[in-house]
Amino acid sequence: MVANSFARSSEMTSRQAKTLDMAHPLIPVPTPETQPYWDGCNQGILRINRCNACNDAYFPPAPICPHCSSTDVKFFDASGEATLYSYTIQQKPPDLWGTQGPRSVALVKLLEGPMLTSSIINCEQTPETLRLDMPLQATFTSFGETTVLCFEPTEEQQ
Repeated sequence: MVANSFARSSEMTSRQAKTLDMAHPLIPVPTPETQPYWDGCNQGILRINRCNACNDAYFPPAPICPHCSSTDVKFFDASGEATLYSYTIQQKPPDLWGTQGPRSVALVKLLEGPMLTSSIINCEQTPETLRLDMPLQATFTSFGETTVLCFEPTEEQQ
């Protein structure tokens, strides 16, 4: 019985140590399947997948097409053009963003078709400024020690 308690105690300590080494839950952790996407972010390029079998463009990155289940997929450089589909405004964003004021969490529709969740930056975070269907352009910003995809209004919208 004492040996079991000791083993559990050591196991708990080991688990706690692993938890301490884990990244913050909001910090993305690249995998082999997503590494080309993250490499693109670091280069200022939006990379998404396209299926060679059905020609469907999709996001998030995955080795299997969500439309036809083909594994014949590849990354390509997307245009970065998008429109604002929906959003919410966080009045107190996470500290990792490095901003004190409000910040949007947005559902964005890429010109190539996929929808993704991101943030709209470089504009006021108000309903008057964040208009549905407004044209957006991909931009990249630091989030902790990672570069992430965000969107900003196109020049004609600013």
